[in-house]
Amino acid sequence: MPLSIFGFQALWSPYLIGVIIFLTVLYFLVTVTWRKDFKVSEPLKKSEAIYFLLAMITLYIVIGSPIDLLSHILFTMHMVQMALLLLLVPVFLIKGIPWWIWRIVVNAPVVKTIFKIFTKPVVAVFVFAMMFSLYHLPVIFDAIKLDETFHGIFTFIVFLSAFFMNWPLLNTLEDQPKMKSLYKLGYIIANAVLITPACALIIFAGEPLYATYSDGDVWLKAMELCVPAGTLAGLGLSGPELFFPGNLTTLGDQQTGGVLMKIIQEIIFAVILFKVFRQWWNEEHSTNEDEITEKALKEFQALKQSQQH
Repeated sequence: MPLSIFGFQALWSPYLIGVIIFLTVLYFLVTVTWRKDFKVSEPLKKSEAIYFLLAMITLYIVIGSPIDLLSHILFTMHMVQMALLLLLVPVFLIKGIPWWIWRIVVNAPVVKTIFKIFTKPVVAVFVFAMMFSLYHLPVIFDAIKLDETFHGIFTFIVFLSAFFMNWPLLNTLEDQPKMKSLYKLGYIIANAVLITPACALIIFAGEPLYATYSDGDVWLKAMELCVPAGTLAGLGLSGPELFFPGNLTTLGDQQTGGVLMKIIQEIIFAVILFKVFRQWWNEEHSTNEDEITEKALKEFQALKQSQQH
């Protein structure tokens, strides 16, 4: 059955397009047009602009495009959506917003305390793993999917935890604590390990865990989060299986979603791990080269002095 039956609004979220455009215009006004109004600032880098635009595009794709509608039909698409929203968008945002703006945000009275607590590596990694796991507990997951306000608040909190989890890896502010590159390697591995149990529970479950994907009546109620109730009432749908491709079952969809989440997570973390490892390698070799040069210079000076005597 084609997704077009749900209508343009459910498929493309036109209101979100307006929000994305507004945020993008505001970003360039602050970083380019109004930049000189700030006491400390730097010209916007091309890489920063690209990262921010990638953040906005990815954000729209995961919560505004047909992927969002599909995430209410296929658990597989929900997990793809969560992987991109939690593991990719925060990275693009942190790297896309200039350091001098982050310094203003991080040092704001209330925000400063929040950042100080939740960006500590041990706290950040455990809070993210806990929030991700709680989100996917069946009783909480189904409750979130049936209440628009609860869904928005809980998703935002999980997103914040993902942001704080990425901050120790990516922040470049001079007055913010920094992790050594070698510690970052362990931090990334710890992140990968800690969310594995939640994915394993989903992958190896012997039956469907979520009523919002297995019970037709509950699913229809959950679909009201992205499709107007009037539109749904006139479609006469019985359950998400009407949209399943091929011989995919509800359990198979659930297991595929868990596997995809883990694969996407591993790919994103592998890229970050590679960059961190390369940075550590360069730092170590640069330090060794400097030490060798300094030692050679001292030996040369000592030899020169001995010849003079």
